Amino acid sequence: MRISRASAFLAGIALAVLGTSVALGQDSRGQQRPESILPPGFNDPVATPAPAPAPSAGPRPTPGGTVITPVAPAIDGAPPAPTPSATPSAAPVDPSVQAAQRARYEIPPYARRSIDLLGPAGPADGALGPNAFGRTDGQFLEVLMRRLDTPITSRWVAIGLRRALASRLVTPPHVNGADFAAERAWLLLRMGESVAARDVVQSVDTVDYTPKLYQMAMQAALATADPAGLCALVDNGFEQTHEPGWVLARGMCAGLAGQPARASQLLDSARKGGVAGGIDLMLAQKVAGRGAGGRQAVTIEWDGVDRLTPWRYGLAMASNVEIPGPLLDGLRPEMRSWRALVPGLPAPVRARVADAAAVRGVLSSSALVDLYGSLLGEDDQSLAEVGIARDLASAFNGADTGTRLDSLKQLWDEPRTADGKYARLILTARAAARIPAGASDADVDRLVAAMLTAGLDLQALRWRTQASRGGDAWAMLTLADPVRTSYSYSDVSGYAGSDPTGRKRQMFFAGLAGLGRLPAAEIEKGARALDIRIGDQNAWTRAIGRAGLARQPGTVLLLAGVGMQTPLWQGVSPTALFHIVASLRAAGMEGEARMIAVEAMTRL
Repeated sequence: MRISRASAFLAGIALAVLGTSVALGQDSRGQQRPESILPPGFNDPVATPAPAPAPSAGPRPTPGGTVITPVAPAIDGAPPAPTPSATPSAAPVDPSVQAAQRARYEIPPYARRSIDLLGPAGPADGALGPNAFGRTDGQFLEVLMRRLDTPITSRWVAIGLRRALASRLVTPPHVNGADFAAERAWLLLRMGESVAARDVVQSVDTVDYTPKLYQMAMQAALATADPAGLCALVDNGFEQTHEPGWVLARGMCAGLAGQPARASQLLDSARKGGVAGGIDLMLAQKVAGRGAGGRQAVTIEWDGVDRLTPWRYGLAMASNVEIPGPLLDGLRPEMRSWRALVPGLPAPVRARVADAAAVRGVLSSSALVDLYGSLLGEDDQSLAEVGIARDLASAFNGADTGTRLDSLKQLWDEPRTADGKYARLILTARAAARIPAGASDADVDRLVAAMLTAGLDLQALRWRTQASRGGDAWAMLTLADPVRTSYSYSDVSGYAGSDPTGRKRQMFFAGLAGLGRLPAAEIEKGARALDIRIGDQNAWTRAIGRAGLARQPGTVLLLAGVGMQTPLWQGVSPTALFHIVASLRAAGMEGEARMIAVEAMTRL
């Protein structure tokens, strides 16, 4: 995304936040109007939106300008879910007695977690500190997260943003802590981070759940193929959201609890009431039948099903139902990443989506190696994924350096797409680090690039004397070096690179300038020579610059994601790269800044 788009994006958000602060939840006549704030189900129509205590600040625009209102997991044919009528008790029950009974099972006040500090991970776990977003207005952050269009171009920005969103954070001003957790989880889901999203949702005590968080709990359970995770919430989930999914969840949870008769009654009632039918109901029956004493032998037929919604995906995965190939081929990118994180799937199945998940930052280099390593014991040795695993094993443990280099080149040369080639660099990062520096016939450019995809900067720097000055490896090592060496514009102009368009040179300059490796006079000289308007200011540059100076790494990473809302690195301008790198460095995240600058060189 170019800077002008980022600026327009920020300006729209500022207006949206202003609008919510003035007239939150009012229609054109000044009346309160319930508006769906459901997470991405994602963009599948439902009959009516679920009511919420307050509307979202606005629907999220797609890059083409189409407005998308997020909705719940679609259940085809579901009419507006009727509110169940109250069934009178045989005798009145004293409310104080009911409260006392509930209190026996609720968390005592002294053991509850505060909604003022929420999140699953702290600094000891590798997450950011509690003040990663500082005192930035919470409404602004929520709208920013809600409107951020994924996927994010940069793998390293996505990794950093996941760390920020999964951190144990102080709730920012002007928002409810549980609602803020829901927005964080929603963005994580759209990034493909299903496990992190579930962990964020579960970091809130159920007594503090809001309608928005109940909605997100449903999405996270489907994304992680864990419908049993809904059972602790099912009693209040429907009352708070009135979503059809919670009606079916009652039946599924009864079945999973070993109450098949009650499960059948509830699901039959849902069918007769028009809540759901067809494949959506059958999958719910299949899940319910997996409980102790389950009596429903349900055969799932996919005939006539033309799309795989999160509801269908999550329940099929949970009940080990095979999904037809054509439906899997149509999976959205975030759902492919969810699939890569499901531990119960066979390794060959996960491997088919793992490369894309690694490029998005969902899987680490180590996780990718472990996955392919598990394929070596597969019965079917003819699988293409098994062949990759054998080449990887040879790259790690070949008889000699020459054999290992040949295996690495085989792995690097095979993919035909840019993302495929980058995924192989991620896969081979640690194998490349085992090659002795100075080995003959080594492809220094790709060895260095592979190591740096996993942040192995010190291992990569062993090759500095073998990297030809002015070449790609030299440029990447110059950016990756943690030692702050000063350079001049002549170093930039002397970089030839492998890109005849000159874009890599522009990115090299932007990275060096953002890292503070060029004096101010040299930056001005280079900006004029390369026609990079590095001094232009707009809403986005001012916002990310302020966040960097205020040492708010979470805010910087979120705004960096805004600046990289484009499917290709060619859409990221050198000016955007400069501001992202400079702001991260100012916020105390120089390591991430260096890796993002290197990534720009690697992926162009």
